[in-house]
Formats: sequence, C-alpha cells, structure tokens
Amino acid sequence: MLLEIFVFAGITFFVTGAQCEQTEVFAEAGSQAVLPCKCNPLSSSIPYIIWSQVNKGTVWRKEKTGLQYWGARWSPKGVQRVQCPHSKFDRGDFSLQINHVREEDGGVYNCKVEQGNQVTENQIILRVIKVSVSPAVPIWGNDVSISCDVTPWPQGASVEWTLNNSTFTPAGMAPKSDIAKHVVREKASVRLTGKWTCVVSYKGEEGRASAALTVKGIIRPSKDNTKVYAAVGSAVALPCMFSPSLIPSNPVWEKLKPGFLFKPAPGRLPASFSPPSTFSQVAFDKSAGLKEVDIKDEGKYRCSGGVEGQRLSRVMQLVVAKIDSSIPSEKSGSVTLTCQLTDPSEVTDYEWVHVVYDLNGTQSIGSIQKGKTLTISTKSEENRGEWTCRFYGKRGVLGNITHNIQVMSGLSGQKPSGHSHNTPAVIGLSCLLLVLLLVLAQMYKNHQRRKRIFQYPALETIVHTVSNEREERERNQADQKHRKRDLTELN
Repeated sequence: MLLEIFVFAGITFFVTGAQCEQTEVFAEAGSQAVLPCKCNPLSSSIPYIIWSQVNKGTVWRKEKTGLQYWGARWSPKGVQRVQCPHSKFDRGDFSLQINHVREEDGGVYNCKVEQGNQVTENQIILRVIKVSVSPAVPIWGNDVSISCDVTPWPQGASVEWTLNNSTFTPAGMAPKSDIAKHVVREKASVRLTGKWTCVVSYKGEEGRASAALTVKGIIRPSKDNTKVYAAVGSAVALPCMFSPSLIPSNPVWEKLKPGFLFKPAPGRLPASFSPPSTFSQVAFDKSAGLKEVDIKDEGKYRCSGGVEGQRLSRVMQLVVAKIDSSIPSEKSGSVTLTCQLTDPSEVTDYEWVHVVYDLNGTQSIGSIQKGKTLTISTKSEENRGEWTCRFYGKRGVLGNITHNIQVMSGLSGQKPSGHSHNTPAVIGLSCLLLVLLLVLAQMYKNHQRRKRIFQYPALETIVHTVSNEREERERNQADQKHRKRDLTELN
C-alpha cells in the first residue's frame, strides 16, 4: 500500500510539477518590475509559457510554435510593456519584466510553464509603491502632506521615512507609530525640501519609493541665519531671491537690533545700504547690498515680502572681517597682522597669501602661511606687497581680506626716528612752491600799480607834456650857451 502511494505521488510530481510558494515583489511606480518564475530545466522540449493576472486576464503567453501574444492593456498602440527574455529559457528562467510600472499593475500574478510532461506554476504578488506630495509645490508656511501608497496595501507592514537619506520622525509622533504612519503632515519649510523616501518592510521583503519636495518661497538664502562674509571697505550683496514663479509685494529690508531672541526689533539700516530697486533687475529678486562695509554694519538683516496673502521673510547674518596691525618693533622691525572676524564660529582654518605685482602690473602668488596671525619683517623687500588673509569653513573658502605692507612700512619706517623716505622730496617741493608764490605776489603788485596809473589817462597826458616841455627848455638853454660861447671866441 505504501509503495503504491509513493509511486502515485512521484507520477503526479513529474506530470503536474511542483507548486511554488507565494512570492512578494515590491516595485516603485515608473520603474521596471521583475516577477520571478524559475524552474529546473529538466526537459529539452520547447516550453509553453503563460503569464496572467488574477481577475484581469492574460498578460503574455508563448506557444510551443514560438508565437507570442500580449494582453490588450499590456500592448497599447502596439508598444509592449512586458517581455520575457528568451535568452534565459535554457536556464529555466521565465521571469516577466514589466516596464514603467503603474499603480493599477499591482496585484496577484500566475506563471505557468509546461515542458514535456512537467508543469510548473508560480504565484507572485506585485506591490507598487508610490510617494506623492500634496500640494505638488507648497508655499513656505502652508500645510503639506507626503503620502506613501502601496497597491495592494500589505496588512501589518512597517513604514519608515527618510529625508535626504536621514531618518525623519514626524513632529509629535514616535518613529514607528501606527497612526497615519504612511502619511506625513507638516508645515512647509526649508527643512522639508529634498528627497523623501518611503521604506516598506513586509514578510522579510523591503520596497522603497522616493519623491522630491520643493517649497516655494525665498530660495536664497535657503535657510535663516545664513552667514554672509565681507571685508571692511568692500561692497557686499545681501541675497533675497524668491522662487521664479513668485513676485513678492511690498518688499522690506530691516537691520535687527541685537539682544532680542524671540522677536527681534528692527533698527536703522547702514548709510551705504543699496535697496533692491537699484541692486536687482528681476521681479522675484529682492536682493540688496552695502556699497562700503564698516565694522559697525555687522549683525542680522531681514528681508520680507508678501506672497499669496502671507508674508515670507528670511534672516541672514553679516560677518565683517578686518586686519589688525600691531605697532612695528623698533628692534626687529617686524609687525604682526591678525585676521579678525565679528563671528568666527564657522571658520575652521586661516591662510595668509603673499600677492606680488611686477612693473607691468602682473600678479603673482608668493609664499603661503597658515594661522590666524602673521608676523613679518618690514625691513625685507621680499615682504612688500599685498598680504591676503583667507578664512575657510567646512565647505571651502568663506571670504578674504587684503592688507598692503607698503602702506604700513611708509608709516612705520625702517629707521627708529620714524622719518619717511620721501621727506627730502617733500621739502624740495615745498621750497619751490614758496618761490613761485613770491614771484606771483610781486607780479600781482606790479600789475596793481600799473592799473592805478591807467585809471587817470588825463593826468598821465599832463605829466608827459610837462616832462616834454622841460626837456625842450633845457635843450634851448644849452643851445643858447653854445651860441654865446661861439661869439665870444670869434671876438
């Protein structure tokens, strides 16, 4: 009796094949899904293959003659969305590939393969995952929901969220709470922007899907308290750029007073402040700037504008850099330069770069030294030129400020007496200027004297007439004397 049961079971196995266990497959909407169907290649005969979806009919089948057929909804307008690679048949792999998976593709599939007397059937459940954002592009401060939908939904599955590859815990909710675990509801803000990924785990299988969330509002700077670096005496731009589709109304810039943590009070803007109307060219760009930064201009600035019935604002911090120079040492002739910032909290490294210019104005980079302070000799010609302090953060260069060592040398000098090399030239120019002033004064005096005489032309005529008559009388008297002398000699 036992032998008969064993023989019957063996015959049944070879005729009908083995029934495989149900397989779970997760696929993201829009991607390619692979439904596995593998058998032992015991027969060399041509297989008959049929793939079907439960309650929805045939998906794809291949006759032993080699002819292939596709279901109507799987071949719209002659474009097949499913295929079963023939190159894998000799290895017993009859897996079905579904391209551009849709939510309605989710469900139970059957794979049936007949090879000679062997029949193999597999059942696969395809679960399609899709992450959606509503509204698609929310405005900063408005409600936004991020949903994770699985078709069909697996009862008892666990759901986790990641934002930009980091675990995200909704506000006021435990990481694995069963309450609305597949939906995240938050107020739209910059911290929510990026790649949202839903991770679904069920029966040892894991599926995931992602979607990008973009928030409309002020996109530059992307977050509050962004630091903007500037050197004393330089110009600086204070960014305030809205999303291109938004045109803010009544834009306002304010400088916030220090000491107010929760509700900062606005203060007075710097004198060199350049408003958006003269600084930017496009309607959504409300950036402003300072034409010449002063050390007292450091602090926090706020820009704001009205968008769709609400007011959006962004706060940024201006960090001002300067170089402090010590009094030159009389003995060593050295000076110490210190790179100072009003807020160095994000600075990780300092670097001093020596910039030299030749007679043609060509710039070249000299020595580079590390550290916040720099001590150099003012007696060495090699140290003349510009010294630039660069300060770095975690993401690279934050800013720089330049100091000209020639200006410092001219003020301090190379001699203890402190006289400048240009003193003789200055004295010579002063003397020449004094002589020129004296000459000009004498010429002006002569001109005034002649001007007073020319004011009385009649008097001048009388003076000339009297002078001429006097000269004529003197000549006549001389002639008479000569005549008398001549007569006396003749007698």
